[in-house]
Amino acid sequence: MFTPPNTRRIVTSHNGDGKACIQIDSKLQWNDIPSLGAKVARIYIIEDGLPTKDNNSSIDGAERDLDPNNLNLLPKSPGANTGATLLCPGGVTPLHRSSSQDYNILVEGELILLMEDGTEKHIKTPGDVVVMKGGLHAWKNPSTTNWAHWVSVLVSAEPVKVDGQPLSVMSV
Repeated sequence: MFTPPNTRRIVTSHNGDGKACIQIDSKLQWNDIPSLGAKVARIYIIEDGLPTKDNNSSIDGAERDLDPNNLNLLPKSPGANTGATLLCPGGVTPLHRSSSQDYNILVEGELILLMEDGTEKHIKTPGDVVVMKGGLHAWKNPSTTNWAHWVSVLVSAEPVKVDGQPLSVMSV
């Protein structure tokens, strides 16, 4: 049985005197997505557009509701989401594309980025970053023993257009 890491989420804010302080210090709450052999955790969700007004709010962004038809962490437009994913050994996500610009940072393990054109990139050094600009892609965990763990920041974006036509969004 796999036990997810005890990754902490620390969110800062300001007190009534305007001094910076810690608002939240908690462990990530991992949610199973059995069909993908994956677990995801919300870290923070912005839904008021960019630039956000959240610097003046005490609302816990991880408690904001996601679209019930959106099992992953796609941001509302305009907005941004930060989340974490765990992919089981040998796990592969379906091909997907979103109207977002995504910053994917490897935390632990290894991943293979599978692109629509057949290109594969092996990501294996913690801290490696993949900037996904609306591309059709999938993720594969090549390990037979270890889970892959990465953090993603998704920022809403206009859909990718080819010859003036937007490419369709394909959600997980």
